[in-house]
Amino acid sequence: METTPAVSLGGDVHLIDTHMGGYDGITAAYLIRADRPALVETGAALSADRVVAALAALGVGAADLATIVVTHIHLDHAGGVGDLAAAFPNAEVVVHQRGARHLVSPERLVASARRVYGTVMDTVFGDLLPTPVERVRALDDLDSIDLGGGRALRSHWSPGHASHHVGLLDSHTNDLYVGDAAGIYVPEADLVKPATPPPDFDLPVALASIEGFRELRPDRLLFSHFGPVTAIDETLDASVEELELWVEMARDVRRQGLDLDHAVAAVRDRTRERYAALASDPDLKEKHEVLNSDEANLNGILRWLDKTEST
Repeated sequence: METTPAVSLGGDVHLIDTHMGGYDGITAAYLIRADRPALVETGAALSADRVVAALAALGVGAADLATIVVTHIHLDHAGGVGDLAAAFPNAEVVVHQRGARHLVSPERLVASARRVYGTVMDTVFGDLLPTPVERVRALDDLDSIDLGGGRALRSHWSPGHASHHVGLLDSHTNDLYVGDAAGIYVPEADLVKPATPPPDFDLPVALASIEGFRELRPDRLLFSHFGPVTAIDETLDASVEELELWVEMARDVRRQGLDLDHAVAAVRDRTRERYAALASDPDLKEKHEVLNSDEANLNGILRWLDKTEST
């Protein structure tokens, strides 16, 4: 198994490319080499061996990792928790309280994912394995994770993308791990796309979470998809703009009574120029459709509109 070397981002932070689904530059895990080393995000279960190998290359052995923390329990972020908890038996597994039970008993979460993704579960994600309950710590809405030496990750509940989502602010570097709450960052095109899958998307809540991130005044945003961004306000502005645009497009196709296939086609037509950098690179377009499909985003928004607005 060939593993891409981790990238040092400074401040004892290292980006690990998990190669989810065999794609590079799609899903990141981050090692914080503090006194109490922490891994932020695990990637999918099928990526677990790569993450373990990358950590070993950084000198983190089975007994060394103190914490595994995930921003939320979607399988591209937390699917490898069970595997990594077994590989690092001293590590505490940390997640928001709304997601904790699903890491202990993941059967319903995995079954739901299999209904949505079908055979893609076996090629991209894999099954989330259970973690012993005594290994799991459930975070409150505002909480802290000790990294040792006076350094901590401050946890901030940030729903809207998912009800169990948190952002994590590093007290030493002022990095903010944003998970999916600010959308998907595409470094090759320097653009942000929304992440609005069912069942939890909620526009006002998502916008409030983004503004909460802004109020934290981070020096850098670390996207799980994918990588670091230093243009804080510009990027968060783009996140807001994309969410509002996609909701308006979804409202429009809903008014027209279009089925999902025609709705996706209509949205792609309206965003063709906006995402031209993605469309011009077939490989880039393919991997981001696997990660963050237009169909899933529209499904999530339309579900929210059905709950909150009359036809």
